Amino acid sequence: MPADTPPLNLGEELLERFLTAGRTLDPRDAPRIAEQYTRDLGLGSSAVYLADIQQNRLVSLAGGPDLAIDDTLAGSAFRSGSLRVAEDTGTGLIAWFPLTDGAERLGVMGLRTPALDRESIRRCRLLAAVLAMVITSKRDVSDSYAHGTRADTMSLPSEMLRAFLPPRTVCTDRAISTAVLEPAYRLGGDAFEHSLADGVLHAAVLDAMGHDLASGLTAALALAACRNARRNGADVPDLVDTIDEALHRWFPDRFATGVFLRLDIATGTLHWSNCGHPPPLLIRGGEVVADALAGPEELPLGLARLGTARRSVQTASLKPGDRLLIYTDGVVDAKGAHHEFFGLDRFTDFVIRATAAGEPAPEALRRLMHAILEHQPEGLTDDATIMMIEWQPAVPPLLDNTRPHPTTW
Repeated sequence: MPADTPPLNLGEELLERFLTAGRTLDPRDAPRIAEQYTRDLGLGSSAVYLADIQQNRLVSLAGGPDLAIDDTLAGSAFRSGSLRVAEDTGTGLIAWFPLTDGAERLGVMGLRTPALDRESIRRCRLLAAVLAMVITSKRDVSDSYAHGTRADTMSLPSEMLRAFLPPRTVCTDRAISTAVLEPAYRLGGDAFEHSLADGVLHAAVLDAMGHDLASGLTAALALAACRNARRNGADVPDLVDTIDEALHRWFPDRFATGVFLRLDIATGTLHWSNCGHPPPLLIRGGEVVADALAGPEELPLGLARLGTARRSVQTASLKPGDRLLIYTDGVVDAKGAHHEFFGLDRFTDFVIRATAAGEPAPEALRRLMHAILEHQPEGLTDDATIMMIEWQPAVPPLLDNTRPHPTTW
């Protein structure tokens, strides 16, 4: 080491060890390593929680009691993506740090500590970032996290589709795309896709006919064809043609509806193609812009050979703060106890209110899907998927010093 290079401090050494151990770490040991780090630095005692699939509760990786997301201090940190601190009897303070992978919300790290200062907050945020990386790298190759974050037995079609889905949320500093999908454990044929590459957000929502394994296979094939075409350089028209051809060839007795979008993040220019799907909605300035993303009716995917016209592609220009909603019919068709539909008005009004309240897009969709599930308490009879795309969203605060009521773990 050169003479003018300062030695690693204790915190850096511990993080370096954590990163090195993370390559071969048993996923269930992540909380133990985090606890060792905070204790060795004299920060206090830590605990790690992950959100369950439906984002109702935070599950302790150490086997302790779960915490509700909607009415606890830990849940507030998860919902807001901000540090939450409160006085804790007998300890001093309890602090909750969000665990995020980019914009994807994973859970929270809790810390019981005598005091917090700028340096200890910085170290805990570094630890939370390392934890999020380790958890993200391990969750697709280990069942440890799946065991803890599932509240029910998952059906085979749902297991298969979830293996194909991307993270719920992707973002840059100018755009965010986030999606939710229910019923979490009994999916049929709904799916979504979003990806960022070369300054472009690519997104899609699919709804395959039926509610069986064949429906899941149809949606999975459509997703694979979508990715294959996009990664081979296809633009929207050729991408849709590729999916049409794949479904016609491999599942000639099946079809799917879908919307495919391409957003230029620098300019806000949007291109999209609608294949027999409910038209996307544009929310601007606190209201729905009527027919902003309407277009000619098109055949569903897999049926293009029945028509003669080439798929059309529409274009629109977004304004800063615009929110796009792409959804499947299971959202508005959810029926309440008196057989009233959830409906488009209730759907859009919820999003408009959430936008006016400044809610981040992932949190707005989480609450919206819970409202739909509560509207049809006996369970959804059709898949319900919602994707929200926001262009140039506001940047959330890095630190919130408010101190709500204390909680426990």
